[in-house]
Amino acid sequence: MCGIIGITSNKTVSAAIINSLKKLEYRGYDSAGVATIYDGVIKEVKSEGRVENLEQNSLIKSLEGTVGIGHVRWATHGVPNSINAHPHSSSNVSVVHNGIIENSTILKKFLEGKGHVFKSQTDTEVIVHLISEHLKTKNILNSITTALKQLHGSYALGILFKDEPDLIIGARRGSPLAVGYGPNENYLGSDSYALKSMTNKITYLEDGEFCFIKKDQVSFYNEKGIKINKKVLELSSNQANYEKGDFKHFMAKEIEEQPVTISNGIKEYVDQLNNEINIYNFPWSIDDLNSIKLIGCGTAYHSCLMAKYWFEELTSLDVSIDIASEFRYRKNKFKKDCLYIFVSQSGETADTYAALDLCKQNKMKTCAVVNSVESSIARDSNFVLPIHCGPEIGVASTKAFLGQILILYILTLKFGYVKKDLSKKIYQNKIKDLKKLPKLIEKTLLMDNKIQNIVSDLNEAKGSMFLGRGFSYPIALEGALKLKELSYIHAEGYPAGEMKHGPLALIEEGMPVIVLAPRDSYYKKTISNMQEVIARGAKVLLITNKSKDEILSENLWETLEVETTNDDLLPFLITIPLQKLAYYSALQKGFDIDKPRNLAKSVTVE
Repeated sequence: MCGIIGITSNKTVSAAIINSLKKLEYRGYDSAGVATIYDGVIKEVKSEGRVENLEQNSLIKSLEGTVGIGHVRWATHGVPNSINAHPHSSSNVSVVHNGIIENSTILKKFLEGKGHVFKSQTDTEVIVHLISEHLKTKNILNSITTALKQLHGSYALGILFKDEPDLIIGARRGSPLAVGYGPNENYLGSDSYALKSMTNKITYLEDGEFCFIKKDQVSFYNEKGIKINKKVLELSSNQANYEKGDFKHFMAKEIEEQPVTISNGIKEYVDQLNNEINIYNFPWSIDDLNSIKLIGCGTAYHSCLMAKYWFEELTSLDVSIDIASEFRYRKNKFKKDCLYIFVSQSGETADTYAALDLCKQNKMKTCAVVNSVESSIARDSNFVLPIHCGPEIGVASTKAFLGQILILYILTLKFGYVKKDLSKKIYQNKIKDLKKLPKLIEKTLLMDNKIQNIVSDLNEAKGSMFLGRGFSYPIALEGALKLKELSYIHAEGYPAGEMKHGPLALIEEGMPVIVLAPRDSYYKKTISNMQEVIARGAKVLLITNKSKDEILSENLWETLEVETTNDDLLPFLITIPLQKLAYYSALQKGFDIDKPRNLAKSVTVE
């Protein structure tokens, strides 16, 4: 969601900025732009839509300058068009911005009273004019310090000054921002993935900090404008090169990678010889923890819900879950014996980070389950459990979702065993089953033809429902979310037993209903609920697991059977056909699968 890149160098930077913006496309955006300084003038080129539109703009080819900033925008204030696209510039200042300025309306009225004229509908343009106003009476350092104090909300900023043709200023509050170091050039970026194509040496800004970046020098300042020292970190290089290969979309590749990513996760946490789970350097005694709070957004929230069912089934812990955007605004009763677990694919999710920050302020025990150990949530948590999935570029999460629930399941088993809720025999049998999971996922992936035959009827429907009980309920929610994200078909997930309490009124002749009914302890009850919707004319797609027993139903539209394992692990397998269902539905409709409309991979605004 919005991405920033800045480069100051001894050579022309526009092409390098464009290439870096392409690395940021996965975040989700609706417009893009670049600004450079050349011959004492700020030059902008902006386009609505994809970076390729910007690249094809004839003005880009003649955009000279050895210092520049670029941006991919996800609209918050103002419609997506080239006028509202970033950068925003005055005659002497140019700004790119991630985040939201909450007091922009008040500041805009103040600045209009001073004679400033606004061209866009954005909150970001306020920053440009505010800095320009302060430059009338202050130097650059004091202008930045004063302006930043006046901004309420969140921001990551990249700023150019006409009279400083070698300088980029970066500033952070609430939105991530990093500085990268290279030979005879330095960089500013909202995303280490974009910077990795140029450098693996990075410094992260913390909230309230800003920096002055020149091609051969970087200076850091605190919110008072006092110079500070910062560490330079060396990033791992294993994520630097990630391409689609022979796949048409990143999402297709990421679905097929899941046997490997799950295998990697198991190898990281499970002692293969001794059937033991190793979670090294855990900073607290598990015996001293009596409750768990799981916090996430979107798909990560569904991971939390899945973990809640496991924790309740396999441990004696008191477990609750929260949507991150709700958590921070409630009167929370913080507990010293509670572990607060924050789940995020990117590790930069703004709502989740804000919830983590609230827990930090109250000195709670915090743990991050993330895909990026270099992210803000990972860096600011007491303890990190990486999911080891590698880069996930498709906006609709697939392998990261399975990676999240894998690590949460492993954590559940460890807690259950240490707290003596699981016997050693049951504990080790569950680990043995877990080690077989990658092969079962590999076999379950082989159902493309049947799913492709289903999506035509699904795509003709105006809406659909996903039903599940127990362990299958969080997966029903995730399946409905995937279909909404990719195919723009209205889809809702419900506990199957809730149908008769309202949603049954929506069932009409021919409506697709996807029923998740693996042969677990909930199977017969779920089949009974399925009969209720069949009786009212629904077209039911049943997803279950292979068995010698006959399916207890007639009049089914279609049946998909996944492989068989213990009840705990069936959610991993029934997720696979739902991912493929959403993928092939969107593919048939011709939609942009890796970049669904209005969505972002890394949601960095509240």
